[in-house]
Amino acid sequence: MRFYVAITDFDWFSQLSAQKPDEVNFWQPSGNNQFRALSPGEPLLFKLHSPRNFIVGGGFFSHFSLSPLSLAWDAFGLKNGAITLDQMQDRVRRYRHHDATGGEEIIGCILLQQPFFFAEPEWIQVSDWPRPTVRGKSYETQESRGAEIWAEVKARLTQPAPALDESVEVQIAKYGKPQILLPRLGQGAFRMLIADTYARTCAFSSSHILHILDAAHIRPYSQGGTHSPTNGFLLRQDIHTLFDRGYITVTPEYKVEVSRRIKQEFDNAAEYYAIHGKAIHLPTLEQLRPSAEALTWHNENVFRS
Repeated sequence: MRFYVAITDFDWFSQLSAQKPDEVNFWQPSGNNQFRALSPGEPLLFKLHSPRNFIVGGGFFSHFSLSPLSLAWDAFGLKNGAITLDQMQDRVRRYRHHDATGGEEIIGCILLQQPFFFAEPEWIQVSDWPRPTVRGKSYETQESRGAEIWAEVKARLTQPAPALDESVEVQIAKYGKPQILLPRLGQGAFRMLIADTYARTCAFSSSHILHILDAAHIRPYSQGGTHSPTNGFLLRQDIHTLFDRGYITVTPEYKVEVSRRIKQEFDNAAEYYAIHGKAIHLPTLEQLRPSAEALTWHNENVFRS
């Protein structure tokens, strides 16, 4: 098995270990680099900056996104390891060694599910860590040092690694269709994954003003829905509200259907009737598209026909 040990800030670790959240954003200040060290479901471990050469926790990788800092904050809030957006911005700029730029900062977001945090007596010493390393290092459990580290981690875990039952990563085999695998997602990861899946564009209106776009569940989480990308799409906020209240739905054939009740109740719905019968914008990968099951549920249980 492969895992990755990444260097992190003590303040980030301290704030999150006190919260014990269900997911975290292990963000990188640079918005120029992709993260390809792990596939979804594989572990990422936290190592503190030298001279604290200890592994202090970890989580299970679900998704990587180069995102505006504001989107990361809206999606994860305190799960970014900062108390306020201003504090997070200050940390990003400190690591970049410059003040505010002309535009919004883009940061790298490594999204982790089911994070775990060790109490100080359980920290794992890694005295052999290479000094020039500034980001992290990959290990394989088939190798002796990787096996040693992972055995120490397993001995401290109170729960097993997450099952790969809700997915996002697309693994393309030599033959056949891509397969999607992913650990169970939290709300923050769902929001950022949906934004990326729909290229930060409303599935209905083509609006790409990110600040007015929401990751919308088709079947609400509170009513048996999941945070899987197949149970959502990206919607402009007014359309999201109408969808949640049953004035708009999407058929299993991906066609927009607008209720006559908008006209009856509000006497002004020309903008919405203009999209009636049109196909929504879909993710390129079929496995990430809304499921027929979720759409049928919304048609039958929410839509005001």
